[in-house]
Amino acid sequence: MTLLKKLNCTVIIILFSIAALIAGAVVIYKYNAHYTSNFKDITIYSQILDESRKVFIRLPNNFEPNKRYSLIIRTDGNFNLTQWDSVMAELPAQQDTILVSIPNQFWTFTRNRDLVPPYARQDVNTQARPASENAPELFGQADKFLAFIDSELLPYLESHYKLDNNRVLSGYSAGGSFVLYTMSTKPWLFNGYFAFSPAAWYDDMTVVKEFEQFLSQRSLTTEDNIPLSLYITVGGAEHPLMLSAFAGLKNSLNIHANDIIWDSRINDALEHWENPVVSVKQALDFYNSSIN
Repeated sequence: MTLLKKLNCTVIIILFSIAALIAGAVVIYKYNAHYTSNFKDITIYSQILDESRKVFIRLPNNFEPNKRYSLIIRTDGNFNLTQWDSVMAELPAQQDTILVSIPNQFWTFTRNRDLVPPYARQDVNTQARPASENAPELFGQADKFLAFIDSELLPYLESHYKLDNNRVLSGYSAGGSFVLYTMSTKPWLFNGYFAFSPAAWYDDMTVVKEFEQFLSQRSLTTEDNIPLSLYITVGGAEHPLMLSAFAGLKNSLNIHANDIIWDSRINDALEHWENPVVSVKQALDFYNSSIN
């Protein structure tokens, strides 16, 4: 091998090494940023999930330990958190609200594990699930994530802060399907639900079908129901599957909503990632009007 070829090989190795170091540094930076907020960050070890979970807690500016506060819990941690912060700072009704954001685990497969309902596959397939695909590991584990919120996170919050009965759960995309799953299985945990661009199309619209079943059963037992409000949105420029699922949810609500206070909105010309940004104020305005 000539000296020139040796030099070229050395340069190539150095360049690849630099690229690998930069790529690794970017991943580490994103990983650390994923689990850090500008608010109060705590870590809870979950016996249910068998892992430690970070939680971001935004307290009101004039927080008083002996005062009671409303509560909003949202998925996806830092995503859209700046928008939530700015909107809540401007709305008088939100000056007495604690915002709790749960970062879903950094990797895509762990996010799907947490947020996809247990009757849908984690790989978010658009087609109906074949009967032969029934291994437990194929399905989402939103039931466990909800159990974490119900049995571990909420008791922690209630032991550290005085909370009133106004409690909201908010989620976007897969988090939106988690909101619908929570409302369908443990509706009493929250009295307000926000689903922004809910990914209700999993496994040939199974989330839509399960939600409709919940609504139809609830309509038969109105005397035991607690008041609920629901606000759902979608971007007008989103994927046709998302728009079709949104239409299915609206149709179910139009038929079976009964005592549920709900509203929906298609935000014209907005893409999937844009819709939750404008949806925050819309949802909060709706919720505030529904409880007053």
